[in-house]
Amino acid sequence: MANDSSDFGRSMAIATSGLRAQAGRIRVISENIANAESTAQSAGGDPYRRKVPTFSSALDRTLDAQVVTLGKIKPDQSNFRVKYEPNNPAADASGNVKYPNVNSMVEMTDMRDAQRSYEANLNIISATRRMIQRTLDILKT
Repeated sequence: MANDSSDFGRSMAIATSGLRAQAGRIRVISENIANAESTAQSAGGDPYRRKVPTFSSALDRTLDAQVVTLGKIKPDQSNFRVKYEPNNPAADASGNVKYPNVNSMVEMTDMRDAQRSYEANLNIISATRRMIQRTLDILKT
């Protein structure tokens, strides 16, 4: 039983690391969506640049298992969108305004993927808790 309970604990800790990583990913995606239509604060300046979350795997020595963490948040180096809007205060001398390199459809797809991963990890935790409870119920009888 001791080995089973440590396996249950490890499973829950690994899934919890997935929850934290996906929650961080959702935060970054939310920031991207919130800034999708923002412009620079000065004429001809650069607007918000899309951020891309990364993940890394690390050995948790106390668990003796690989866990996932939110890695570096990297700037997306793709080009900004440019629109001709000569009356916009953010326009450059040619009348062009740079908009963030954020595609809301891509962000929504990424958000859905992050949500599914978050829910999968949550399901692992719930299933593990049910298994622990069933084991305890059996041991009581």
